[in-house]
Amino acid sequence: MVNIEKDLPSGKSKLSQTMAMIDKGQYFTINRGRQYGKTTMLNMLRLAMTGKKVVINFSFEGREAFFVSQEILAEGLRRLIFAELKRNQPELANIFENTISGPFALEDLADNISTLCATSKQDVVLLIDEVDKASSYDVFASFLGKLRDMYLERSVTDTPTFKSIILAGVHDIKNLKRKIRPESEHVYNSPWNIAMQFDVDMSFSAPEIATMLEEYEADHHSGMDIKAISEELREWTGGYPFLVSRLCQLIDEKLDQDWTMAGIEKAVKLLISEQNTLFDDMVKNMEMYPDIYHFTYALLILGEEKRESLLDPIIQRGLMFSFYRIADGKVLIANQIFAKVLTDYFLSKDDTTEKNNVNITGVFKNDVVRNGRFDMELAIRKFSEHYNEIFTQKDIGFWEKYARLVFLTYLKPLINGEGFYHLESQFTDLRRMDIVVDYGKNQFIIELKLWHGEAYEEEAYKQLTDYLHSRTGGKSSAPTGWLVCFDLRKDKKPRTGWIEKHGCKIFETVL
Repeated sequence: MVNIEKDLPSGKSKLSQTMAMIDKGQYFTINRGRQYGKTTMLNMLRLAMTGKKVVINFSFEGREAFFVSQEILAEGLRRLIFAELKRNQPELANIFENTISGPFALEDLADNISTLCATSKQDVVLLIDEVDKASSYDVFASFLGKLRDMYLERSVTDTPTFKSIILAGVHDIKNLKRKIRPESEHVYNSPWNIAMQFDVDMSFSAPEIATMLEEYEADHHSGMDIKAISEELREWTGGYPFLVSRLCQLIDEKLDQDWTMAGIEKAVKLLISEQNTLFDDMVKNMEMYPDIYHFTYALLILGEEKRESLLDPIIQRGLMFSFYRIADGKVLIANQIFAKVLTDYFLSKDDTTEKNNVNITGVFKNDVVRNGRFDMELAIRKFSEHYNEIFTQKDIGFWEKYARLVFLTYLKPLINGEGFYHLESQFTDLRRMDIVVDYGKNQFIIELKLWHGEAYEEEAYKQLTDYLHSRTGGKSSAPTGWLVCFDLRKDKKPRTGWIEKHGCKIFETVL
């Protein structure tokens, strides 16, 4: 397990930062994507507060029936709190025994909470997981409204209530309303407007990943380079907790503890080929929200630049699901693994090339694979030949938009099985895309770009060669790269061949 309790030179631990918010009496919501460590955080908070505070901790998972009415919700919560207190604070449990002959209402629940907080010698903290399992927003909002009223009364009349409340789920309160209600009923007034912003970074940094590997190494003595492996895991996953843990599990259990860069790439290949709840949930949300689908498609496949706008509900929702990240004011795919999974998903669904009668045919895997080695030069030459045959039949606007899609559609079946590719999403933009292909022991770095003039071509050479040098770490005297340029001008001059630039060998084809 990554140690989220340990303070690092870069700052206080995740646990320390969150406990500071509780100690200040703040109410807040932890909303992150699926399997992002929310439940783990709640469990760690509960353990950290044991003996210091009265902690009431439960989940709405499997309790959708609570939200039929306010009375049913109040009674359900009364029973949950009673059970929690009976296990952990039996001397306080009787406060939540039902002594009311009629329906138990939210007002009655509020009275019990006030009595509990007045009676307890310790602060009382409420933790609720999976809050987005609520099946009726109006009923849930009435409960939140009651907690808000008690919070406000505490600051005015010193009425006893919870010291702190933490709600956890994928959806924040505003987007929970959007999830449950029809589009026509969307409003933005929130009964949870007292909540503080939860800004704790729950992704794992390389130093945090190292705490897990150090513990592992103490037991297994694998000889791994902890710093290098931590940074590489962070590079692939963006620190997404499930992805970090799953890659490490695969290396340990499936790859004979191959704690090397090659071992991580093998683990990535296994991970992206498996079916798991995180990827299933990601695809489900793509299908459920067409606006997210089209936004992500434009970002990843078409290379459209999307600028940060926290007022844009599509970007808000994508960040909420942890599909995106923000860097230098731009919206990017959250990590390389998501970029690969989503690209495969889009390619499997996309019929754009079929609609436009684009068909790169006549090339088979046996044509470009010899004795287990992939001949990238031959593959690109064959692509170039077929492209030049069909280009005059196509509208230039199509190629400006879908050139990279056609190339990926061509390349994917040729490398499937023995190889896989991923996109260097941090370098992806409208003008260029970097693709890294691993096939056996060989790695190919391909840059796709649209022609934007001689000056930009020189810039592209420099960017590609800098990237090649960074990937080889100075171990290769002449790193090799591959450049595919789509020149859509009428007077274009196609060319294909090897060139040398900035100490690198580049196989360039201008289509």
